[in-house]
Amino acid sequence: MGEQQKMIEVTDPIILVYFSVLAAALGAVFGSFINCAAWRIAHGESFLKGHSHCAECGHELKALDLIPVFSYLFLHGKCRYCGKKISPRYVLTEILLAAAFVLLVLRFGVSWETLRYMGLTVVLMGLSLVDLETYRIPNGFLIAGIVCWAVTIPLVWPKEGASGISAWIGSSLAVTLQSSLLGAFVIAGAVLLLSLVFDKLSGKESLGGGDIKLLFVVGLYLGLAVGFFNLILSCIVGLLFVALMKQKRIPFGPAISLSAYVSLFVGPAVVSWYMSLF
Repeated sequence: MGEQQKMIEVTDPIILVYFSVLAAALGAVFGSFINCAAWRIAHGESFLKGHSHCAECGHELKALDLIPVFSYLFLHGKCRYCGKKISPRYVLTEILLAAAFVLLVLRFGVSWETLRYMGLTVVLMGLSLVDLETYRIPNGFLIAGIVCWAVTIPLVWPKEGASGISAWIGSSLAVTLQSSLLGAFVIAGAVLLLSLVFDKLSGKESLGGGDIKLLFVVGLYLGLAVGFFNLILSCIVGLLFVALMKQKRIPFGPAISLSAYVSLFVGPAVVSWYMSLF
């Protein structure tokens, strides 16, 4: 993933707890938002306008109904207005994203890098929710992932002591961009080629176009080496999903997304270990 920006190390336990709680709250809020956005996209609704409503009775939800995690617990998992059960997917998403944000802070500290990966995690969660329900990955999520990667480039890899255009042409930034673009184009291109060959031989679709585009986006963040590790891990996780879900066809987006998140933590270490064998 290239030369990383120095993070602000938090050694004081109280400060560490403070940032962890802040990250958990932020993750839960984004979990609530992306859950709503994913549901609306999957059901053909716009998430940019209109108020949140119950999926069963359509009643507009009030502020007390929308507090992440706590509203679900206080309402015992039921709609306040019609009494129908609320899918546990909502609270699980909020908890998972809260935990994911905390782990990012603990791993990458208080840094722009952490913020970048938080953005990526929200995108991965959103597209996974839609893919699980519709077997498609909306381009909007992929574009959001690319935009998040692009706008954080000068924040994550600035050249020390440089300003203006000179900060953009430093050797470390050039190497990082090269790794990112190689990770995106080489991995996605290779998978696309293999998929086309397999489709021709088997006469059926082996991998959706959205999955290949997702590998492209993930490759921008991980680079070539870690991106290749992510590809292998995605295949393993995908096979586990097949075994657990006990169905021949599964959405591959969640497998790629989960593997990408794991790769942020262990990918560089695994690649370094592997390269040390030679």
